[in-house]
Amino acid sequence: MPAPVFIFDLGKVLVDFDYTIAAQKIAARSRQLPADLHAFLGTSPLLLQYESGQLTRQAFFDAIAGAIGFQGDVTEFGSYFADIFTEMPGTIALHAELRRRGFKTFIFSNTNDLAIEHVRRNFPFFKNFDGYIFSYEVGGLKPQPEIYAAMEAMTGQRGAELIYIDDRPENIAAGRTRGWRAILHESPEQTRRALAGFGVL
Repeated sequence: MPAPVFIFDLGKVLVDFDYTIAAQKIAARSRQLPADLHAFLGTSPLLLQYESGQLTRQAFFDAIAGAIGFQGDVTEFGSYFADIFTEMPGTIALHAELRRRGFKTFIFSNTNDLAIEHVRRNFPFFKNFDGYIFSYEVGGLKPQPEIYAAMEAMTGQRGAELIYIDDRPENIAAGRTRGWRAILHESPEQTRRALAGFGVL
């Protein structure tokens, strides 16, 4: 078997995120209370439409701003909306160790262009991957099969040659149906033990 390829989810694996941070800043410039805005972002279909490529950045902003009465422009909104991330050092260190050992690594994320621009600009670890599959570019969200097929096409690998780390059970299940060796990420220590079980650490 060829050397395995490692696929990392981004949110809650390599970076943590908290939309209450964005809700507080955006609410201060709108007619919504932070708690109401946070609930709106969590229940509205707009974010899923944005992250699946159905809405452009401007269309997403226009829909959100119109619904909440946001007083700023798309640049101001984007600076608040994307500034929700913090690094997860344990998993970043695990990734760095895999790179030192010569393994290829990829990011595989349900996300949007505002988030990716922010992470790329602010977190140096992000550049140290061989490739990236983002839902908004593919036009499909995990666990839909087309985004998994896009990752297989990018890596040139299939089945057990792919080792996949994600924090969401439904995404892990979709990978396993394709024969990927998948790890449900709960902590860096647990993921490291699982990789050791695969004989790669």
